[in-house]
Amino acid sequence: MSKKYMLGCDVGTSGTKTVLFSVDGTPITSATVEYPLYQPQNGYAEQDPADWVNATMETIAAVIRQSGVAPADIVSVGLSGQMHGLVMLDEFNQVLRPSIIWCDQRTQAECDEMTRILGRDKLIAITANPAITGFTASKVLWVKNHEPEIYAKVKKIMLPKDYVRFALTGAFVSDYSDASGMQLLDVPNRVWSKEVCDALGIDMSWLCDLCESSDVSGRITPEAASRTGLLVGTPVAGSAGDQAASAVGSGIVRSGVLSATIGTSGVVFAHTDRPVIDPLGRVHTLCHALKDSWHIMGVTQGAGLSLKWFRDTFCKEEMAVADSLGVDPYVIMDKEAALSPIGADGLFFLPYFMGERTPHLDADCRGVFFGLTASHGKRDMLRSVMEGVGYSLTDCYAIIREMGFEGKEVRAAGGGGRSRLWRQMLCDMFDCPVTTTNSSEAGALGAALLGAVAAGIYPDVPTACDATIRTNPALSPDASTADYYKAAHPLYQHLYTSLKGDYKALAALRQQKGM
Repeated sequence: MSKKYMLGCDVGTSGTKTVLFSVDGTPITSATVEYPLYQPQNGYAEQDPADWVNATMETIAAVIRQSGVAPADIVSVGLSGQMHGLVMLDEFNQVLRPSIIWCDQRTQAECDEMTRILGRDKLIAITANPAITGFTASKVLWVKNHEPEIYAKVKKIMLPKDYVRFALTGAFVSDYSDASGMQLLDVPNRVWSKEVCDALGIDMSWLCDLCESSDVSGRITPEAASRTGLLVGTPVAGSAGDQAASAVGSGIVRSGVLSATIGTSGVVFAHTDRPVIDPLGRVHTLCHALKDSWHIMGVTQGAGLSLKWFRDTFCKEEMAVADSLGVDPYVIMDKEAALSPIGADGLFFLPYFMGERTPHLDADCRGVFFGLTASHGKRDMLRSVMEGVGYSLTDCYAIIREMGFEGKEVRAAGGGGRSRLWRQMLCDMFDCPVTTTNSSEAGALGAALLGAVAAGIYPDVPTACDATIRTNPALSPDASTADYYKAAHPLYQHLYTSLKGDYKALAALRQQKGM
């Protein structure tokens, strides 16, 4: 009997990575295709949906070719996707404009409009969140207000991974976890909200059909089969937004274990069997990728994005050395940052390159180095970037604990989770053991496991996780370092408070100058 395999496609912000796994969770081979992020103005962030589709098709074809696995032995495809991005289609299913993606901050006026129309308390009660610039609904209103000629042609609105699904299967479908980040879903009841859509003037016929993440949402079409090498009819799972998929791939499918993911954004994530909502709107409550489950997450907008910016701007030498040695530049950057003392010799970094969600929900705040002196070098700046992201994730972790979600351990995931130095920072800042799992590709594995459940390989998602996910030995907090971070964290928090008014003044100045 031939061995069976599952595909997980992680449609991210910097690129799409597809991993072929055996059904026991063992990675066989992977392929990545990167694509650009466009910022036509300060605070804007857009991508071309065709880039996601092409990258997905190319990476699936590459892993099948590299592995030599027979397409008939690939039982399913699962998708993990960057959340909240807006894809608009016309009556011919053609994309009307570049996608406004999750980290775009242009829609504060539309968020204010949503709050005025529906009321903040009602919006939180229905969608589990206050109006947020990153979410999809405010993006729809921005197009309505600023590009009415495009808005008049809209027949479908979709999320990034759901547009990829459409290209693979021809199906207009979304899953509950991703749909709950659009701010058009009644999150406690897991249905589209007619009240919200009617109030905002959004035609409900534009919305995708909904399904569970582990349901079959569609099957590979002949056209997609010709581009990927998959068999026609291969099932594609309902799949999940990137954070829910990564949580599945880290085994966060029961209460008691939290995850901290450092990707382009950073997320602290907790599973819950009931919809628990923060009335202050500091963290998000969304549907999980399991039936009748939800999750709480705090979000740092510019986590790995901050380190990538530093790499691309200041680390050309490290990138050249890494290329000559055949290693990841971040490995060399890690070693350099480790040479800086705890606290980066008094240097702080605020990772607000794309505004911030948790705990500030402020689209206008921006990145800052504080305490910079002539004695600081690149290694100190590197470490301060990593510590700044860590402090921000600690704010997320503290709010989730305040809401009653205690964790015996935190599982680190995402590209930043591969860094032992960054994991130890989180361990010391959280003052909690931090571990990793046997898979370094939590998002792709989570997507693949949802596909395997859809294909009937496993009866449910927790069983799939139990069969495939193992944890590595945990890092333990260093008492003296934890004490330093505990003493330094209030200063980090105070910096935002001190600068809040200045951020607003800067935003007004930029608006005045048309920047």
